[in-house]
Amino acid sequence: MELQTLSLAVAEGVARVAMTRGQAFNTMTEAFWTEIVTVFEAIEADPSVRAVLIVSAGKHFTAGLDLAWAGADLLAEGEGDVARQRLALRRKVKAMQNSFTVIDQCKAPVIAVVQGGCIGGGVDLVTACDIRIGTADCFFSIQEINVGIVADVGTLQRIPHLLPQGLVRELAYTGRRFMAEEAARHGFLNRVLPGHDEAIAAGEALAREIASKSPVAVQGTKAVLNRGRDQGIAEGLDYVATWNSAFLPGADLGEAMGAHLQKRPARFGDAI
Repeated sequence: MELQTLSLAVAEGVARVAMTRGQAFNTMTEAFWTEIVTVFEAIEADPSVRAVLIVSAGKHFTAGLDLAWAGADLLAEGEGDVARQRLALRRKVKAMQNSFTVIDQCKAPVIAVVQGGCIGGGVDLVTACDIRIGTADCFFSIQEINVGIVADVGTLQRIPHLLPQGLVRELAYTGRRFMAEEAARHGFLNRVLPGHDEAIAAGEALAREIASKSPVAVQGTKAVLNRGRDQGIAEGLDYVATWNSAFLPGADLGEAMGAHLQKRPARFGDAI
């Protein structure tokens, strides 16, 4: 798999996805938007993957959308009928939205490790993750408002499930920096570590812990949590009843109980 903006490595049940353009603050170029889909399709197809860790190189997690590319492509004036130009732009936006929906819908839990700035599209990315770990100097900014854009690839849809409405609106209306200490206080960050290496180590440890559990149960838990987020309580309860009636008879339940009684680590086979 040849990639320009990302790398993918899988070991011991954990897929590590790294943004590799640290010298350019990991800005999201045209290649990024297709490569992230390619990477998560590969993760989805790999039965050994039980958890995913997203990291990045350099001082900042990501400065978000590459504005030079966006100005030349997304905002370029097209030719012909204006309605058809708008339809073409809508298709591009929908494709970009899918680049983070694949993270949200990934079969395995996804952990983001954030250092420095996580700006604009970076917030779209980390709000699509299950868990966020940050360095003490990290910050988040819904930067779109500062460049005259309505954030349109996931932040405004997902962050209200992670933060109180008043705070969400303040951050979205002002684009101010949401610093690590405040983010942790509101539960947006699960953990804050002093430096980048420590944060990555914490993310790896958490990913390995998740990977040690039954992959069928973990995937089911994520599916049920996502469905409950997008539905009412009654629909969510009905969904989990259907899920467990289908999957509880599997081998993992017996293995988990046997391991607990025998005081040994459980050994679960890969999911398909």
